Amino acid sequence: MAAPTSPLVLPSSPRTGALMATGSMLCVQVGLAASVGLFDRIGSTGTAALRLLWAGLLLAVIARPRPSAFTRSGVAAAAALGTVTAGLTILFTEALARIPLGTAAALEFLGPLGVALLRGRGRARGWALLAALGVLLLTNPWQSGLDPAGVAFALAAAACWAGYILLTRRVGDQVAGLTGLGVSMPVAGLVATIVAGPSLVGSIETGALDLSVLLAGLGIAVMLPVVPFSLELLALRRLTTAAFGTLMCLEPAIALGVGVLFLSQTPSPAAAAGVAAVVLAGIGAERAGARRAQFSTSAS
Repeated sequence: MAAPTSPLVLPSSPRTGALMATGSMLCVQVGLAASVGLFDRIGSTGTAALRLLWAGLLLAVIARPRPSAFTRSGVAAAAALGTVTAGLTILFTEALARIPLGTAAALEFLGPLGVALLRGRGRARGWALLAALGVLLLTNPWQSGLDPAGVAFALAAAACWAGYILLTRRVGDQVAGLTGLGVSMPVAGLVATIVAGPSLVGSIETGALDLSVLLAGLGIAVMLPVVPFSLELLALRRLTTAAFGTLMCLEPAIALGVGVLFLSQTPSPAAAAGVAAVVLAGIGAERAGARRAQFSTSAS
């Protein structure tokens, strides 16, 4: 299969990429909050699979990927991205069923932090370390009495998130627009459906998976993952992976802010200090994170 030269990655304001990444994180928080209502109906894994199934259908229709737009390596990268996306979604859901949200989030953030530390240089690595400190202050992952299985699921989700960042950048560089997601998300939906098959079959047999649940899943899929994953793909065309990984650490701060505004949850002094640290790190990463223009000329 042959393909034309991959699109040029143009230098763009890192602020645009940072705004896209932040918008993605806001959508994720809203999507997660909306998903909780379905857990009792079709289970956490079934909810994750339903979201990914709808997302795959929507992006296949929106992006309408054509074989001529991909090299063989591009197809492989998009399929790998879809598999990693399904793993990230399901593994984190399983972690939440066993350990507190804050702890699961802290462990999961080892993924983007690892990318930021390994791929960053100089000041970029410093911002990542500051963000790591902020996440620790926010989430207190050292608390005892944790379910080992929950910890293992969260760490596996962290590995998937690291792979997701690297593969999203690769797919975004090789294919214009949202075409890559038009392949990766249907793959994610297929993988998630295979994993959640028994749960979904049980929900159908008991009548839990009815029209109202299907429509709710469609609405949630738009908020998570269609909009945030699209924003992240576009953001990674404008930011280095190190800067993007550091910016992702703003998500616990965003979650904390949502709790203050809508749930009357007052943060502790340590949590407030953690918010300040990740926000400062995010600002630093945004200013230092622009990507240089480059061509990718791979072809099969």
